[in-house]
Amino acid sequence: MISPTDNTVHVRYLVDDVQAAIDFYTTHLGFTPNTTFLPAFADVRRGNLRLLLSGPASSAGRAMPDGRKPQPGGWNRIHLLVDDIDTEVARLRAAGVSFRSEVISGPGGRQIVLDDPAGNPIELFQPAGA
Repeated sequence: MISPTDNTVHVRYLVDDVQAAIDFYTTHLGFTPNTTFLPAFADVRRGNLRLLLSGPASSAGRAMPDGRKPQPGGWNRIHLLVDDIDTEVARLRAAGVSFRSEVISGPGGRQIVLDDPAGNPIELFQPAGA
């Protein structure tokens, strides 16, 4: 049985450039740096989220036995709650951040998906009634 020692959620993202990822998450999304082993790996934190940033030189970037190579991107994503999605989107667009869509509304709230410098998705979500 795996027993967590704290309430931290750990998510690994593969990135093309670890320093660019650190800069992006700390500058635009309120993360703080934790450990850095350039150019292979770093991790950043925001609240209970520890985001592991693994570059091509990291063990997480090594090819699988069948030859497949892990790469950034896809659609699984971290989900960050915001109080005012319109203000956050305007701030990030002004900083040149790339979005995959416009803000959409659903029964639980409003959301938008943006990309980090390696193409990994991040969802900003404003709960209904916020």
